[in-house]
Amino acid sequence: MFKINRQTEYAIRMLLSLSKREVGSRAPTSEIQEEMSIPRAFAQHIIADLARGSFVKTFPGRDGGVMLARPAKEINLFQLLEYFENKTYMQGCKNENAECPFQGNCPICIQLGHLQEVISDELRKVSLDDLQKVTAHPYLSSLSNYQQSFTSI
Repeated sequence: MFKINRQTEYAIRMLLSLSKREVGSRAPTSEIQEEMSIPRAFAQHIIADLARGSFVKTFPGRDGGVMLARPAKEINLFQLLEYFENKTYMQGCKNENAECPFQGNCPICIQLGHLQEVISDELRKVSLDDLQKVTAHPYLSSLSNYQQSFTSI
């Protein structure tokens, strides 16, 4: 029903990597890319997009790197999906340049619009900080360690 694209998923992973670090610390893009298993070609492009969206700050040079532009608790999934997916409506008639012959009196549009608001509200409640707490779950940590040991063979 609702699927995010790979770029959005990678962007969220990269932000999660940054959110685990000490506030204000910088990380090389290559380190984040490797930690989150993101192809190098995507990593640079996504970091640039994250910087344009004011999610991260970038610092060029040997001692440069990337850091969150604001605290993890202030970045939510709705903001990221809105920025990267460039669409906020489930139903096509609500998107730009779409014409609806029913002019807002369509029961499908009304019902899907209500569902969209519920989903959007829930996405606004989930911050990077919240996601970080989920990834700190012991099962997920052990799975991550397993994946890292497997990929280093």
